Amino acid sequence: MGRTSAYFQADWFGPAVISVLAVLVIGLIDRAFISPAALDVLILAVALNGMIVLSQMVVIAIGQMNLSVGGIGGLAAISFAGLMQVQGLPPVAAAAIALLIGVAAGLFNGWLIATTGISAFVITLASLSLFKGINLGITSAQPFYEIPAVVKAFGSEALFDMLPFLSLPTIVIAFALMVLLTRMPLGRNILAVGANPGAVALTGVSLKWTVIAAHVISGFLAAAAGVMAVARLQIGLPTIGDDWLLLSFAAPVIGGAVLSGGHVSVGATLWGVAIVAIITQALVLFKIDPYLVQAVLGLLILWAVGINRWREVRARKGEGKL
Repeated sequence: MGRTSAYFQADWFGPAVISVLAVLVIGLIDRAFISPAALDVLILAVALNGMIVLSQMVVIAIGQMNLSVGGIGGLAAISFAGLMQVQGLPPVAAAAIALLIGVAAGLFNGWLIATTGISAFVITLASLSLFKGINLGITSAQPFYEIPAVVKAFGSEALFDMLPFLSLPTIVIAFALMVLLTRMPLGRNILAVGANPGAVALTGVSLKWTVIAAHVISGFLAAAAGVMAVARLQIGLPTIGDDWLLLSFAAPVIGGAVLSGGHVSVGATLWGVAIVAIITQALVLFKIDPYLVQAVLGLLILWAVGINRWREVRARKGEGKL
């Protein structure tokens, strides 16, 4: 009974139930939604968007935000594609450099935030413009078309014709983040800084380096999402990352993340990604204007924030603080 109650109270339980019910209901309305081809598209969307969202979730954990997630991902994507087309680098070397660019961008953000005391909102808003400007300067707003066949295969084929290759990095990263946040000192420090930075400082933990570490991880994951986007789209578009921002906040909040920091859930966040992907695919299936996705995401964020606030009020009442 206790274990069952724990499942009901878990952050991932609600989004998981909503996702499964949504697939079943929409599938009953139109069987095409649960066809193998449609489910494959859904898994690919969750895989790519999951990496994007996890890059934001890490920063939310310390009570900050990274508005430059899309800028970093776009710069990494265009660097990955450009290094292969213009410089002739093999995909592995080009991907490694793209990931290092993401790490450098995250280090840049984190160092400025930690050393200047300026709001992460302001710093990452400025760096978003900086990274996007570099992107457009490199490409002159023109795509890179010559993507190697092995990269295209990674973005479109599946392991044993069942599990898309593109989902493998997200699975590995999600597991690694779970271990980091629950088992490792750095992960516990990240959550502790989000929950109570003053108390953490008294324990001797470096707030500066914890903030920097969170942004470095975020930059790395955003760059990984950029590389994955090139493989999925099979082209290096300078617009990659332009529409990532709202999604990157929506899924963690749907998954119960506290925007003030201290509480995130990898599993619940990925289920939040699934909800967004299901809604997007359903709108396409029913031939509804896909631009409505932005409006739906906004409503989902408001709903999720409202639920989180209600939980906080209930918890405080239970503790006798209200």
